[in-house]
Amino acid sequence: MAAVSRRLPDFPWDTLAAAKARAAAHEGGLVDLSIGTPVDPVPQVAREALAAAGDAHGYPTVAGPEAVRAQIADWVTRASGAVAGTITPEHVLMTIGSKELIGNLPAQLGLGPGDLVVYPELAYPTYEVGARYAGCEVLAADSMLAVGPRRPALLYLNSPANPSGRILGVDHVRKVVDWARERGAMVVSDECYLDFAWEAPAVSILHPDVCGGDPTGLLAVYSASKRSNLAGYRGAFLAGDRAVVAELLAVRKHLGFMVPAPVQQALAATLADEAHVAEQRERYAARRARLRDALEAAGFRIDHSEGSLYLWATRDEPCRVTVDWLAERGILAAPGEFYGPAGARHVRVAFTATDERIDAAAARLARDAS
Repeated sequence: MAAVSRRLPDFPWDTLAAAKARAAAHEGGLVDLSIGTPVDPVPQVAREALAAAGDAHGYPTVAGPEAVRAQIADWVTRASGAVAGTITPEHVLMTIGSKELIGNLPAQLGLGPGDLVVYPELAYPTYEVGARYAGCEVLAADSMLAVGPRRPALLYLNSPANPSGRILGVDHVRKVVDWARERGAMVVSDECYLDFAWEAPAVSILHPDVCGGDPTGLLAVYSASKRSNLAGYRGAFLAGDRAVVAELLAVRKHLGFMVPAPVQQALAATLADEAHVAEQRERYAARRARLRDALEAAGFRIDHSEGSLYLWATRDEPCRVTVDWLAERGILAAPGEFYGPAGARHVRVAFTATDERIDAAAARLARDAS
């Protein structure tokens, strides 16, 4: 059996142990901005739905109840701007978090050696990991010219993007979809940050201006972790090509990828309520503004960052040098190299910490700005 170290890259966050220990030694304590994990309360609507469905003595189904899938389809239609009726319960599938889906997707689609998977040059590491796990060839490329004459089996988009916060315009996304369709390639659009577009509108791959109202060959991935603070629930879903959804459903039935029944109900409840999302957006907007001002005053440049829950920051030096500089001030950030060689001189700074911790980071940065 091949060792994991030969099949997959090292888990990047394991390399942050020394910097984390240094930051934690700060007299004011650690401000961990390295991971975008929610810290705010789970919405009451989710807790009530979870409790009401707590007598879940039987096995859930992989597909989930029709009513839950209908709620997901309705939300996708509203959020993506999809043509009414093009996304139905048969076009959606719940997943045990979005990372699980992306990590398993190439294998569950039957891809393997000889199949090419393309993902952005700055990318969430699981795109590459999932492709390598299936034995696929991988290519990090932002330009279709870099792909050359090869025909990808699968191409990932991510907008608003992790780590850079970049938002792709409608013309860009449409060109990618057209290019992929000409070559018979599937496009999977990671839209987990669709609710957090700060400086430009974010467009879904399912919007008619992108796909012409036809989801064939397209999948969009969504998560309740960010919008509803449900990271601990592991509730996510995809929507798109009905035939592909049916194929994934059949495979996942064999493998037992079932979202727990109470989580299915909590997910549906949060999708029916936009008030808590608006409140969460306000929290993040305030934290983003506070942290961005502090970083810029301390000499950082913020690139992209039009959306998502991160600031893509640089001091025009190797990213590990910046990580150490921040750690001396009790702040932990993610090195940009985690997301590919193109990130070697940036750090990703999450603004998902509490107001108190964001204020602490800003105060420490202000000492260097004064």
